[in-house]
Amino acid sequence: QVQLVESGGGLVQPGGSLRLSCAASGIIFSINTMGWYRQAPGKQRELVAVVTGGGNTVYADSVKGRFTISRANAERTVYLQMNNLKPEDTAFYVCNADIRTSIGGRTRAYWGQGTQVTVSS
Repeated sequence: QVQLVESGGGLVQPGGSLRLSCAASGIIFSINTMGWYRQAPGKQRELVAVVTGGGNTVYADSVKGRFTISRANAERTVYLQMNNLKPEDTAFYVCNADIRTSIGGRTRAYWGQGTQVTVSS
């Protein structure tokens, strides 16, 4: 059973920073892309940032220059450093990872439970 567990959300004032973490656990053979998505009330889920197994990154235009995604492969963890947060960053942030659980198995997407980020004065 694979699990993704997020931490680091909370309430922060505009201009502040938060760091989200997402750790994968369970029977894992390999992890490919890891990333963060978010969903604000009344809006569709959107990609925030992803990082491939090789370290390539993709960011949503709205967070470029403010957010940084990174991963620690040995710890099976992905991080999202969020700086200069804005009220429009308020959303439920969910971790995603493409994981293979056996040497001959297929890669499938796993999702965490999510963590709330609220940016407000």
